[in-house]
Amino acid sequence: MTDYQSLLRELPAVDRLLHEPQIEEKLRRLPRRLVLQAVKDTIGSYRQKINDYYLQNNSPACTDRLDLSPAALAEEAADLAEKKAGSNLKSLINASGVIIHTNLGRVPLASTAVEALTDVAGSYNNLELSLETGERGSRQEHLETLLCDLSGAEAAVVLNNNAAAVFLALNTLAGGREVVVSRGQLVEIGGSFRIPEIMAAGGTRLVEVGTTNKTYLFDYEAVVNENTAAFLKVHTSNYHMVGFTAEVSTAELAVLAREKNLLVIEDLGSGVFLDPTKYNLPPEPRIQDSIAAGADLVTFSGDKMLGGPQAGIIVGRRNLVSLIRGNQLARALRVDKFTVAALEATLRLYLDEETAVKEIPVWNILTAVPETLRRRANSLADSLSGLFGADNVEVVKGVSKVGGGAFPTAELPTYLVAVRPSAGNFSPPELVAKLRQGNPPVILRLQQDSLLFDPRTIREDEEEVLVEAIRRAYRE
Repeated sequence: MTDYQSLLRELPAVDRLLHEPQIEEKLRRLPRRLVLQAVKDTIGSYRQKINDYYLQNNSPACTDRLDLSPAALAEEAADLAEKKAGSNLKSLINASGVIIHTNLGRVPLASTAVEALTDVAGSYNNLELSLETGERGSRQEHLETLLCDLSGAEAAVVLNNNAAAVFLALNTLAGGREVVVSRGQLVEIGGSFRIPEIMAAGGTRLVEVGTTNKTYLFDYEAVVNENTAAFLKVHTSNYHMVGFTAEVSTAELAVLAREKNLLVIEDLGSGVFLDPTKYNLPPEPRIQDSIAAGADLVTFSGDKMLGGPQAGIIVGRRNLVSLIRGNQLARALRVDKFTVAALEATLRLYLDEETAVKEIPVWNILTAVPETLRRRANSLADSLSGLFGADNVEVVKGVSKVGGGAFPTAELPTYLVAVRPSAGNFSPPELVAKLRQGNPPVILRLQQDSLLFDPRTIREDEEEVLVEAIRRAYRE
């Protein structure tokens, strides 16, 4: 048994570890300051372990299992140096079955969008140059025609997210005045951003009408006065109200707005150009339908159901969009060349619906056939049976979630690979953590003692990589 001070003295010095073969190899490839910090952090973590053992157990006995040799610490420091050298933002395998996963970057881009990003990233480009005239152009020109063609709107402007789109529209067109919203539409979106707070930040005064579950046209009409600027209709995309409910349609609201010389601004949240019911999904209002119904402006996200990069898109009347573009805050909220490139490529896919469903990942994943998912689940289960034992791996029926505030009640049928690790190196929660911290990271579901892998959100070209990541995590 070794006493506390002796253990601390056993810890190798920084200079000693720097001469270990594993660390010398890292010094040849990685920045010295990064490797040096990894060595210091490793020594510090072992010093803390020794302290913790003594504080928790009041005995040095349990510290006997600590390997304080230079070789052991150098190996750990070398691994840490590699982690520090890697990117903090990593690509990963989403095996959770949540399709639009906000924590995982929402949705992957179509291959043509990725190519467009690469193309503009590696060279100069005509972001704000008219190639026809040689004069300065607008970055919005690359997107506006496509957005107008797809939506039927007169004009469009793209900002960095949909909250910014709602904020700037209200700030420009209703600043200092009242905006009327149904109580049932005062939603909170991800990150605790709430419609009332966005409205207040935009300089408008919220006027609530109706009740949580029922709002009628006369509720809107009753509050209109000389200070009223607009009706704001917000799609409750992240929850669904059923039962004893009533709401006013965009078309009805537009008629009243015309009579009162007011605007109708509709926030669709996760906007769609396709009809989801054609693909056995719940109905969602299409962007072009809101424009056709008489909305003066429609705002929606560029990612989520649209399947492009994060962006906030405003389409609508030309004179209103022109005013929004002229707002001094528009520059602070504008998109960069990468968003423009990826969004343009995504929008072009919507010019042909069959191509969009096939090429845009979110739609391809949403429309995946259960039989195909079962085949892929069986293949993955066969690959994992040799590692965990056939009795501990099975294919079971399950459901995938859309996520991202879209189709909140939808449950898409899928087939899951359920793995129950037998007694071994790690408990199920520990194995989930190791997979999450691996290279590449793997995100999955844990249900009781079973690890669940959903092939719906696993790309086919990721399957071999996934199996290897699981094997490595289980055996380390």
